[in-house]
Amino acid sequence: MKRSFLAPAAALLCAVAVGPLFAAGAKESGTKGPVSLGIFVPGVTAGSPLYEQMVGAAKKAAAANPKLSVKVVEGGFDQSKWTDQVMSMAATGEYAYILTSNPSMPTVSLDVAKAYPKQRFLFTDAYYPDNPQFYTVMYNQVEQGYLDGYLAGLVTTSAMKGANPDLKVGAIVAQEYPALTKEIMPGFQQGFQAVNPGITLDYRVVGNWYDANKAADLANSMIDAGADVILAIAGGAGQGVISAAQARGKYVLLFDSDQYQLAPGTIVGCAILREEKLVTEILAKVVAGTVPFGTADVVDARSGYVDFADDDPLYAGAVPADVRAKMDGIVKKLRTGALALPVPQM
Repeated sequence: MKRSFLAPAAALLCAVAVGPLFAAGAKESGTKGPVSLGIFVPGVTAGSPLYEQMVGAAKKAAAANPKLSVKVVEGGFDQSKWTDQVMSMAATGEYAYILTSNPSMPTVSLDVAKAYPKQRFLFTDAYYPDNPQFYTVMYNQVEQGYLDGYLAGLVTTSAMKGANPDLKVGAIVAQEYPALTKEIMPGFQQGFQAVNPGITLDYRVVGNWYDANKAADLANSMIDAGADVILAIAGGAGQGVISAAQARGKYVLLFDSDQYQLAPGTIVGCAILREEKLVTEILAKVVAGTVPFGTADVVDARSGYVDFADDDPLYAGAVPADVRAKMDGIVKKLRTGALALPVPQM
């Protein structure tokens, strides 16, 4: 969960339809020679589920196809340096493509694209249409938030040992950024209120992605105020939320990958993104020379990129069968498209 963000320049405009991946666009001509890929990690790879998936998928693709070479550059957490770092990558002329993942990165890369008009960029977890050097794919994180929110509602209204009668859920986030405020939190609230409109939210911001002590203090204060299940989107700081919940017998929901093993019995739900699947498919297009540059796609639960980790035995061990049965129903609706939640353009 350790992701850092700069606010993109685009504001919330309108709802966009979720379409098939690799929609029609200005495609490249077929690639015949070797393909060099530079991966820019806006932060560090270790401890960030999406970045770990991105890097892992690219390395697997390169191992399977000698035509593809991959080099990883980690940008660290000083966001003011990211543009210069990406500029340095482009200046080498080494990479036919630069792949990165983060909602802010198209905006961060605009000056680089202008300076190097032949450089091509691939962005996951981002949305930026109509730039002929960019191909972007955004996840429907309204659905991702809804999945954890619905489970939060089920847990706080349940007879689980750590649940109380207060009908209050919590959310502790590292920083605020557009995808969080426009997609994730509205989806989370829709989810728990679909269970019971009387459930309220206690929302706190850490201010960074690493201060576990502050996150623990916020979690303890939240628990004192009646929250019995807390969504943590806080990177390394999230460990403080987990520790506090463990000590107090409360529950935690996580984002982006299956992380039940971090605290079995305390972590009761993980709404996940299939970044490895997405990157693998994009790189197949890279090798084929058919990336639809200039287009921006949105992927969702129905297309298999947003999901809930319900096949882990630790989930079954932490959540009673009656709660899981209700959760299964909503997961199935999202997977089949019976429930579709619109995503705003970012």
